[in-house]
Amino acid sequence: MQQAGMQRAFPGSGYPHPGMQQMPQRMHPYGGQMRPVAGGESSRSKRQADSRSKQQQAQQQSQRGKKKKVADRILPQRVRDLVPESQAYMDLLAFERKLDSTIMRKRLDIQEALKRPMKQKRKLRVFLSNTFYPAKPDAEGEDDGNVASWELRVEGRLLDDQGVPSTKHDSHKTKRKFSSFFKSLVIELDRELYGPDNHLVEWHRTSTTQETDGFQVKRPGDRDVRCTVLLMLDYQPPQYKLDPRLARLLGIHTQTRPVVINALWQYIKTHKLQDAHEREYINCDRYLQQIFECQRMKFSEIPQRLHPLLLPPDPIVINHIISCSGPEHKKTACYDIDVEVDDTLKTQMNSFLLSTASQQEIATLDNKIHETVETINQLKVQRDFMLGFAKEPQSFINQWLESQCRDLKTMTDVVGSPEEERHAEFYHLPWAGEAVCRYFYGKVQQKRAELEQALSVRNT
Repeated sequence: MQQAGMQRAFPGSGYPHPGMQQMPQRMHPYGGQMRPVAGGESSRSKRQADSRSKQQQAQQQSQRGKKKKVADRILPQRVRDLVPESQAYMDLLAFERKLDSTIMRKRLDIQEALKRPMKQKRKLRVFLSNTFYPAKPDAEGEDDGNVASWELRVEGRLLDDQGVPSTKHDSHKTKRKFSSFFKSLVIELDRELYGPDNHLVEWHRTSTTQETDGFQVKRPGDRDVRCTVLLMLDYQPPQYKLDPRLARLLGIHTQTRPVVINALWQYIKTHKLQDAHEREYINCDRYLQQIFECQRMKFSEIPQRLHPLLLPPDPIVINHIISCSGPEHKKTACYDIDVEVDDTLKTQMNSFLLSTASQQEIATLDNKIHETVETINQLKVQRDFMLGFAKEPQSFINQWLESQCRDLKTMTDVVGSPEEERHAEFYHLPWAGEAVCRYFYGKVQQKRAELEQALSVRNT
């Protein structure tokens, strides 16, 4: 009966048995496949070896590319219970986290501080020196000294904290050129002596200006000359002189635009001039009405209305007399003026933010800590392994073999249960008959296709 059933299942028409679907050959519940071919074991072992090598390469790449995390440096609770002294290490980790958060907050504060201008007041000592060159009777031309002349030099240098001028020997400090402190310099000589076309000596900064340590003016003459030196400081960021009425109201004379706007806003808040219903409007009091010539204005209009009230700052005026009496020698007068220079702390802040030496050292120490913690975890696993084997050797070995079996299946991509497939009872299960039928049906279909292909080739 069974043989007849199999004959009915595979008629020459190629249709499957009624009620039986055409399915792939993998049939038994463990996903295995019955393969009678004897030469398949070598190809299977080769594929398994290739898959193991690929897995190992992928694991090595993942370990190399794995980013170190803070959690990887924490000792497990079992290790801490085993070694009570490790609590000191955990305390250090907690302190390090607090320190890192503090440093990060300070770095952010420094970055915000660097966005604002950091200036400090310094004294710039200006030297006005003149030398008189009397005429020489035996000279033939003007260039040889036949005409009396004088020479005026305008120089200067910053004073240090002790009030001593910095010299050229201060090699560890970057010396700033004298002309870099000014936007323009005008020397006005006596107009009666030098006429309307030759009494002004002007210097103005341009985009291509070369900085210099001083200015020199030479003119003919043997009489004392009254001159006026006008120095226009180069403020960075730019500063403006306020309209006298606004200056009296705000209490500032010369300042930057943001400082002026902030002072005006403080005045508005103090006197409660912001409209209670329309918050974008300001109700001007009688002083602001005189200055801005309006009773009400928007906040967005403040910069535009402030523009005509911000004037160029006043120049520094130095009145000097060029002496042309006495023998040939140098006469010098000194004047101290206040200037704003970049705070030296700004340079230190920049160097702190850009320094990478400490970060590299910290990264090296972090790698060592990660490696040490990983070694400790491996030693803990080995210790647990040895202790488990020492307490109950038989059960430990059985559990270990089961674990190794599962790992071996995972590593070799083995499907099914090879141990169960070794026993004859495995093939007496209900699914075995259907699996055999499907297997032979697939082989018949394969042979049928080969015969049809051979006949078609022969007919052609």
